[in-house]
Amino acid sequence: MTLHHPSIPPVWTPPIGAAVKRDLCTDCGISRTATPGQCGHACQFLKPDYPGMETAVHGRARDPHKPDELFFGPFRRMLRAALKDPRPGAQWTGIVTRIGERLLETGAVDAVLAMAADPADRWRPRPVLVTRPEGMAQCRGMRMGWAPLLALLAPARELGFRRIAVVGIPCQIHALRAIEAELGFERIYVVGTPCSDNTTTERFHEFLALLADDPDTITYLEFRADYHVELRFSDGTQRRVPFLMLPLSKLPRDFFPLTCRTCVDYTNVLADITVGYMGGEGEQWLLIRNARGEELLSLLGDEVRTAAPGSAGKRRAPVKGFLKNTERAAGGLPVRGTPDFLRPLVAWLMPKIGPRGLEFARARLEMKAIETVLHLRRERPRRLRHMVPQHVWDLVAPYGLTPGEGER
Repeated sequence: MTLHHPSIPPVWTPPIGAAVKRDLCTDCGISRTATPGQCGHACQFLKPDYPGMETAVHGRARDPHKPDELFFGPFRRMLRAALKDPRPGAQWTGIVTRIGERLLETGAVDAVLAMAADPADRWRPRPVLVTRPEGMAQCRGMRMGWAPLLALLAPARELGFRRIAVVGIPCQIHALRAIEAELGFERIYVVGTPCSDNTTTERFHEFLALLADDPDTITYLEFRADYHVELRFSDGTQRRVPFLMLPLSKLPRDFFPLTCRTCVDYTNVLADITVGYMGGEGEQWLLIRNARGEELLSLLGDEVRTAAPGSAGKRRAPVKGFLKNTERAAGGLPVRGTPDFLRPLVAWLMPKIGPRGLEFARARLEMKAIETVLHLRRERPRRLRHMVPQHVWDLVAPYGLTPGEGER
């Protein structure tokens, strides 16, 4: 039976300590705990052992005979999915929110660790303990920025919670899995969301200011798999901006920190279930990775509509173009963009002839792998041999990127 603490609101952030300054840190929260030394073996940006951790979590590492596992990590099945009754204010239809609600409704967990909006800034993530199903509504939507989610593990344990769920991005989930056996919880369910291009909340506001005359009226932003960014505004209007028409050239070079440009786990491979969009063709994309992931999906019953994900188009040309531009950017040279007069035409063509569905997801994974290798070579060459796992080298090999002396 779920524990109830009348003095704790449905959504609560306990006091959190100050962060210990680290190099290549996304402030997952471990450095803010009473045992900040755990960062040394938990951090994704030191010396990750993905085959070992995948085996510990899923019972096996990614299978080289299943080509998509090279890209996406171990999984039992992939689905395109949507809630039949979409939740208002959710980023897509609200599958992650609904899983959290169902875990609390059924008493499967005592609390869900997730992100809500900061009361002073809808875009700033605030780590919260959710102890009532109705509290999950405050966690709907996208946030941009870092937040110390794992700093809530100790307060959850001190409250007597034995079974918890954690909703997190890859760097948080990697750290969680690294210390999971030491935490003493009876059960931890892990719902992962894909992530790569995070930035600070302050920098994200700079981006919003380039998209609208009054950026405070933007209430929703999503990078979609149809090569558009969807914007929603407080007056109810919506706008879709093609990727090629985004004012990315106006952003500072360090808009995305090095951690996010060198992340090797876009798809959150250590989660029980990953809920994203890249392979969803306009809907959500689920990777059910293990038995616990199947259990989480089963909580939705007939509330969710599922289908097999599709795949279309060819990724090689776009990925090669990305490689050339990233090589120039990593070398400090100006990036060659599409000429302005061609941008509307290319923006119209890409959703029709570019990679779609799973091929779009594969393209993004190869692009992230290329970005990781090139930026580490330039900015942290000594880290490359420790931070880049074999599956990343396998992803970049078809494009002529191979490890040099001392890089593996």
